[in-house]
Amino acid sequence: MSEERMHAFLDFEAPIAELEGKIEELRRLQADDPAMDIQDDVARLEKKAAAQLEDIYAKLSPWQKTQVARHPLRPHTLDYINALIEDFVPLAGDRSFGEDKAIISGVGRFKGQSVALIGHEKGNDTESRINHNFGMARPEGYRKAARILKLAEQFNMPVITLVDTAGAYPGLGAEERGQAEAIARSTEACLEAGVPIVSVIIGEGGSGGAVAIATANRVLMLEHAIYSVISPEGCASILWRKDDKAQDAAAAMKLTAQHLQELNVIDAIIEEPMGGAHRNRETAIQDTGAAIETTLKSLSEFTPDMLRQDRRKKFLELGRLEVA
Repeated sequence: MSEERMHAFLDFEAPIAELEGKIEELRRLQADDPAMDIQDDVARLEKKAAAQLEDIYAKLSPWQKTQVARHPLRPHTLDYINALIEDFVPLAGDRSFGEDKAIISGVGRFKGQSVALIGHEKGNDTESRINHNFGMARPEGYRKAARILKLAEQFNMPVITLVDTAGAYPGLGAEERGQAEAIARSTEACLEAGVPIVSVIIGEGGSGGAVAIATANRVLMLEHAIYSVISPEGCASILWRKDDKAQDAAAAMKLTAQHLQELNVIDAIIEEPMGGAHRNRETAIQDTGAAIETTLKSLSEFTPDMLRQDRRKKFLELGRLEVA
């Protein structure tokens, strides 16, 4: 286990951290004394750690899932692009104001098929997180997304969107440049596109900043991702005016993949490796790619009008109540 991973345990993973710390200590002792036999002790501790991990992740609370969704080692959009998209050509700028690095967009080949891709990028260290504005897009990011959606329709390319944002950037400059209008235009472009759109919530799906690129024919969600109209902290500050109520807010908001599938907000859940996508990034990414491939195939026979009607029907039915 890398030193980076050793320092990336979540608070509820303390028992696992302790066991894995003991394993690392034994391996360091053996490095100093190669004659030391640690095989049985390591095997016993690894078995115990695996059992602890399975037990903890079998009963995660909504707040704990929120923490997993935000894990600093969780794979982000660029990780998925590098692993799944061949010959990726990034496309930048909204042709109106400028470039927004919080949203990555471009074209490439997915499983041999030309596709357009749009996704939030949070970054993976301090410098890149600042560069990508922590995945919180400004108006030019959403106008860029709308431009790519129209380009995809022009060249008859399916669209894959990867959602991972706490929400659209709420800064003064963003509001001055029309943040709400840009989000609406991006959502409209999704609804009007005559090509298949498959969206995957890979981490956080926050508010209109997520919906702007997740208004898709099919919305998939990783097992420990979250998707909500506001962050738990934001909800707590509004309803209780207390930061320490975030856990209660998370439980009340029904923001987990399991809750959202029951509510028909999402179409399918992609299982994550035991312990979350951050523990086995390659497997998580490949499983996500397989789910996207299957979903795109299911939409391949739809005409442009069928795709638009399918999307319209899907979102009009959200929240509909059946009265006896």
